[in-house]
Amino acid sequence: MKNYINIIKKNQLFSGIEEKEIEAMLKCLNAKINLYDKNQYIYRFGENIYSVGLVLCGSVYLVKDDFLGNQTILSEAGVGQIFGETYACVPAETLEVSIITAEASEVMFLDIQRIMNVCSSACVFHTRLIRNLLSVLAEKNLSLTRKIMHMSQRTTREKLLSYLSAEAQKNCSTVLEIPFNRQQLADYLAVDRSAMSNELCKLRDDGILSFNKNCFKLNE
Repeated sequence: MKNYINIIKKNQLFSGIEEKEIEAMLKCLNAKINLYDKNQYIYRFGENIYSVGLVLCGSVYLVKDDFLGNQTILSEAGVGQIFGETYACVPAETLEVSIITAEASEVMFLDIQRIMNVCSSACVFHTRLIRNLLSVLAEKNLSLTRKIMHMSQRTTREKLLSYLSAEAQKNCSTVLEIPFNRQQLADYLAVDRSAMSNELCKLRDDGILSFNKNCFKLNE
C-alpha cells in the first residue's frame, strides 16, 4: 500500500486526512488490491457490490450494454479516482451497468460499510471520511447531469460542441485533451461514430475547431 500512498492521498475521499492517518485507515477499511488485464470485467450487470474501487494504475469505464450488444460509456475513472460508490452505498440494488478496464489496471477496494459506520477503534478522521464520501457522491451526480445535458442536444454537432465547450470551460483553456478515442467519445455521447467523425471534419472545415487524435483546440 505504501507504494501508492501519494496516489491515494490525492483522492477526494481522503481530503484533509494526514498520510500517517491514511495508512491506519486503509487497514480499518480492509483495503485490498487486485490486478486486471485490459478489457477485463471488474463487475458485471446484475451483480451486487459492497466495495468502493480506487484506481491505482490504468483506468476503468462504467458502461451500459443494451440487448443487442451496443455499448455506451457512462463515465471513466482514471488513476486516483474512485468508482462504484453509488451502488456500494445501496448494496440491495444490483448493478445496472458493467465496470470494465480500459487498460491493464490495479485497483484498490475499500469496504463501504466500514466507511459508513464508525469503527470500533474510533478513527479520529472517520467523520471527515464520511463527509468526503458525500462530496464525491454529489460531484458524481453533477457529472451525470452534465452528460445528460450533452446527450439531450438535438444533433451530433450540438452534442459535440456541448461536450467540448464544457471541457474547455472546466480546464479554463481552449486547448484540451479528452480521455476518449473516437469510438469511446461516440459511445459517451450516444451517437454513430461515422456520423460523429464527419461532423468533426465539418467543424474543422468551418474553422470552429482543430484536432489531432484526442487533442482539440476550440477557435475563439
